[in-house]
Amino acid sequence: MQLYVTLTSPYARLARIVVLEKGLSDRVAIIEAKTRTVGSPYYAINPSGRVPYLIDDAGLGLEDSQLICAYLDAFDGAPKFHLAADSTNWAYRRLEATARSLCDGIAVWVREMHRPQHERSPGILAHEVARSERLADVFERHVGDPGLGGAAKMAHFILAAALDMARKRGPGDLTRGRPRLAAWHADISELPSLRATALP
Repeated sequence: MQLYVTLTSPYARLARIVVLEKGLSDRVAIIEAKTRTVGSPYYAINPSGRVPYLIDDAGLGLEDSQLICAYLDAFDGAPKFHLAADSTNWAYRRLEATARSLCDGIAVWVREMHRPQHERSPGILAHEVARSERLADVFERHVGDPGLGGAAKMAHFILAAALDMARKRGPGDLTRGRPRLAAWHADISELPSLRATALP
C-alpha cells in the first residue's frame, strides 16, 4: 500500500499515526506528495491534490483521513481505534467530532496565514482563534471524562494533532492556562507514534 502525505498536514499525520499504532509500517509505504504546486505529478495520482491519499493493494485509491484511518484500523480485522458502525456510544462520537472541529478550525487559520498579508481575512482569523479557544475550554472540562479515558482512540489522536498544530503552526498553545488539558497532552505526546509523526 502507498500512503501519500505531507509532513505538515494534521490529517495525513492521523493516517501515519494509525500506520504506526497498527504495526503496518512494513505494509504501507509513506510517500511525500507535492501539493499546492502548479503541475505537481501528484495530481496524476490524486486529482483533488488532497492528503492523505491511500492506494491499497488492489490499486484502489482512498481519500479523506476518516476513511483512510478506519480502513487501516480494520485492515487486520481487529479495529481498536474506531467504534463499530452500529455503536451507540454517542458521548465518544461527540468528542471525536468536537476534536475534528478544533483541528479543522486551526487548519483554516493556518491556510489563511499562508496567504499574502494583503489577502488575509481578519474576520476569518479572529473567528478561528475564538473557536479554538472555546473548544480548548470544552476539552479542559471534559478531558478526564470516560469518553476520552482508557485506551487511545481516534478522538485522542485528533485532539493531540490539533493541539500540536496550534502550538507549532497555528494561533498558539491552547493548553496554556488549561492544566488538565496540558497534563493530558503531555501524557499522550509520549506515545511513540505521536513522537515519530511530530510536525517539523
